[in-house]
Amino acid sequence: MTTRRMIVLAAGGTGGHMFPARALAEVLLARDYGVALVTDRRGQGFDDLGNRVTVHRVRAETPGSGLVGKIGGVVELVVGTIQARRILRTLHPALVVGFGGYPSLPAMAAALRLGVPTVLHEQNSVLGRANRLLAPCAKAIATSFSHVAAIRGIDRAKVHLVGNPVRSAIAALRDQLYAAPTDTIRLLVTGGSQGARVFSDLVPAAVGMMSEQMRRRVIVEQQCIADDIPSIKARYAELGVRAELAPFFADLPQRLARAHLVICRAGASTLAELTVAGRPAVLVPYPYATDDHQTANARALDSAGGGWLTPQDKTDAERLAHRLKSLFAAPRMLVQAAEYARAAGLPGAAEKLADLVDATIAGNRTTHSQSTEAAA
Repeated sequence: MTTRRMIVLAAGGTGGHMFPARALAEVLLARDYGVALVTDRRGQGFDDLGNRVTVHRVRAETPGSGLVGKIGGVVELVVGTIQARRILRTLHPALVVGFGGYPSLPAMAAALRLGVPTVLHEQNSVLGRANRLLAPCAKAIATSFSHVAAIRGIDRAKVHLVGNPVRSAIAALRDQLYAAPTDTIRLLVTGGSQGARVFSDLVPAAVGMMSEQMRRRVIVEQQCIADDIPSIKARYAELGVRAELAPFFADLPQRLARAHLVICRAGASTLAELTVAGRPAVLVPYPYATDDHQTANARALDSAGGGWLTPQDKTDAERLAHRLKSLFAAPRMLVQAAEYARAAGLPGAAEKLADLVDATIAGNRTTHSQSTEAAA
């Protein structure tokens, strides 16, 4: 059995939770920790780390609506916690780090039952519901924004601003400074790994309202729902606009590096990547996100001057077209927004979070030692 200190990461299966967990795992491995991931059936993104990280899956379904759905959610949580408790007893972790989301609850609840210290990482500017439940018992709460809503006053002493860990390929963009558009304008449109259907209609219509001269300068790179691609491709062709469309861009870091403007949702990982890279964006928050946290995220970047908050219910093709035309006609506005976005970025978040892991383990050892001496 390994003698390395073991850290367990508890994260749900969505990219917003898995990306920062993966980034932390890489740093912890470099520091000679053992690392294990406890996730739900959807959890992906660790496969290429091979046997350096063990992946364990537990039952953890988000509760459905209505009484039956809620009862089913409680049953899933109980079963998942029992599974996670068995896993932790085998791994003997020094610490468990939770990244929020309902699927993180079983491992975190098991850690608390077993007396294993825990650290929370909150990606959004509003503390998630799972993290709210766990915050009173956590040793530390790591945040990605300087101001995070829904943290109790009594827990604020445990808050540490570290930022939101990003992929190494994104972190490398920190040194590639933004270049203003000249003859060609590159417009990158993302909406998560499955694309955002609202952009399928909105963006081509807005581009179509530009002058012919401006349309000839624009190159659109857009993530789309696969079924929408033929119609969107035909629309851009009619407009004489060069466009590359796909459900997913595996080389997104390279595309972000050369983008002059991004149109996107306002998930925590998206904003972390924009600010670390220093790229301006039109932010259209997903209106049905829990506690409307994407609007809060977007508002933070808008207030910093690094992007433009554009609520979905107040955005039509005409308004978006006006925004695009004004920005493309005044590149200095894009350059300034890129500078403000970069200034808002928190590079080295994975390293800072790993430092917090180190400090929490050391502090727990000291507390345990003092308690033992006092008992003697």
